[in-house]
Amino acid sequence: MKIAITGGKGGTGKSMVATSLANYLAENHSVLLVDADVECPDDHLLIGIERKVVKAVWQFIPKFDLEICRKCGRCSQVCKEKAIFWMKGRYPIFFPELCIGCSACRLACPFGAIKEGRRKMGTIYSGKAKFDFLGGELEVGQEEAGPVVNELKNTAERLGTYDFILIDTAAGTHCNVISALLGCDLALAVAEPTPFGSHDLRLILGLCRVLDVPVKIVLNKAGIGSEDEIEKIAGEFKTEIITKIPFSKSILKAYSQGRPVRHPSIRRILKYL
Repeated sequence: MKIAITGGKGGTGKSMVATSLANYLAENHSVLLVDADVECPDDHLLIGIERKVVKAVWQFIPKFDLEICRKCGRCSQVCKEKAIFWMKGRYPIFFPELCIGCSACRLACPFGAIKEGRRKMGTIYSGKAKFDFLGGELEVGQEEAGPVVNELKNTAERLGTYDFILIDTAAGTHCNVISALLGCDLALAVAEPTPFGSHDLRLILGLCRVLDVPVKIVLNKAGIGSEDEIEKIAGEFKTEIITKIPFSKSILKAYSQGRPVRHPSIRRILKYL
């Protein structure tokens, strides 16, 4: 079973829930935890493991051979990201920070003036606790995290069969989160009873509906504010709040010490899996 732990808003406790749930499931099942928040990975810190490099993630980047280039501008015309600027009679000007590595320019060039280069986008890591761990990290200075997330998922698929694969997504509802959610059997939307928490919960539930991914709500930090809006949103989306995790000092202590959180409210999630 493939389960995404998501939630829209940052800081709701997605990683805490993911690492704790992996710890509980590993008591009786084979488990792989995938940290897909490649821009800000922290699962390895929360469970206190040392990561080992598996592989680097590379992306295509065009290399222009100006001796062959005929200044036709075809490469600029097909670049949807506007990473190539061209003026009639001039050589194209390339802006690498805008390139997403689609290779359209290379395929479109009628003279073969664009060669295949590459740049490092990130790194895939592995680790071991009571369960197997896989994570990715975006290279400093890179903006496009999609290639790292996609390679992370591909690497996870090649590792073999697990009873449970838990995917800890990034915050938000952007492309990286969509990539992490695709193909999942269930999403656990971690929310907090705050105005921002309610707002982003509505967004992530809407995204799961579009992607046709079944979703349940995990309410974290219960007790710090009114839960009425969270319950209202659950009703609107015809889903349920399967557990309420209290704002607890014992949870905070385990979190700060790099230990998986153990609490009955998190263990309660198991009966819905």
